[in-house]
Amino acid sequence: MMNAAMFYGPGDVRFERVPVPVPRPGEVLVKVRAALTCGTDIKTYQRGHPAIIKKIPSTFGHEFSGDVVEVGEGVSGFKPGMRVACCNSAPCQKCFYCKNGQQNLCENLTVLNGAYAEYIVVPRPLVDFNLLEIPDHLSYEEAAMSEPLGTAVHAMRLTPIKQGDTVAVIGSGPLGLMITRLAYLRGARVILLGKGEERLQKGREFGASEVVDVSRYESIDDQVKRAISLTDAGRGADVVIEAVGQPEAWQEALLLVRKGGAVTFFGGCKSGTTMIVDTVQLHYSELTLLGVFHQTPGDFRRSLELLSTRLVDGRELVKETVPLSRLLDAFRWVKELKAIKYAIDPTLM
Repeated sequence: MMNAAMFYGPGDVRFERVPVPVPRPGEVLVKVRAALTCGTDIKTYQRGHPAIIKKIPSTFGHEFSGDVVEVGEGVSGFKPGMRVACCNSAPCQKCFYCKNGQQNLCENLTVLNGAYAEYIVVPRPLVDFNLLEIPDHLSYEEAAMSEPLGTAVHAMRLTPIKQGDTVAVIGSGPLGLMITRLAYLRGARVILLGKGEERLQKGREFGASEVVDVSRYESIDDQVKRAISLTDAGRGADVVIEAVGQPEAWQEALLLVRKGGAVTFFGGCKSGTTMIVDTVQLHYSELTLLGVFHQTPGDFRRSLELLSTRLVDGRELVKETVPLSRLLDAFRWVKELKAIKYAIDPTLM
């Protein structure tokens, strides 16, 4: 038996002892050593997630690293004792989108959920494409960061940033900070809009030239006015990247971008929400609007490499490791901006 956080419905998570899963042919059983808090998992706890949790009760959580303890028949390249990090999905590599080089849009994406438990079985497609060995010098907590960072890598790979561009990043959560760092590494001057003293300070350390504490302004218009005043000649940002996942932030991005600029919408909004685009602005200002989603196996590999070289330092994002029984406390602390991320140790109750 193993410790597990079981999701029974919105706001209903129970800590139970459940059977350890058994790997089938092609699968790998991993002992979870670090599972990170994530905004998606917090939203899942609050309101459910039909795309990730299709039946209840269910384990949940998707950013993790650990040790291989057992391999199924036919598995090669992995053996017990190996330290591994895993993406939370894998493409089929056979559908139209996979063959078109857009594996993140795969029609048959295999999704993995269940990291808030002592053990997790990695399905065959993930073993084949998205299970990677961790370098010896990298901690489990850092390696678990490879999944969220991979989505930021994907977004930045598609976003048209040139050296010397001014990039405005909306959102100072973990991914907003990762995007800030990646934009800085691309040679951009970054303006970070967000809140939380620790998060904004971390944004500065990650390369933001300017920060706008949105909690100090009464309206979005005031935030925008301040951010635009920090751009060259007050024209607006060359590139704006939204990393909040709220329609208001998507709307704000359109107010921040200069003529001829680009906006990347990174944060996923709640289903059914909309935003309004001024057709005059879009047409006569020649804006480029880009939606980005998830990551490819190549993005995931680049992510682990960035963490391994510490060009993106994962040690700066995890406040501390807490027992599985404190998972809901960790969710609350993150929402209260007391930390950027926590690592969960499922072996501790």
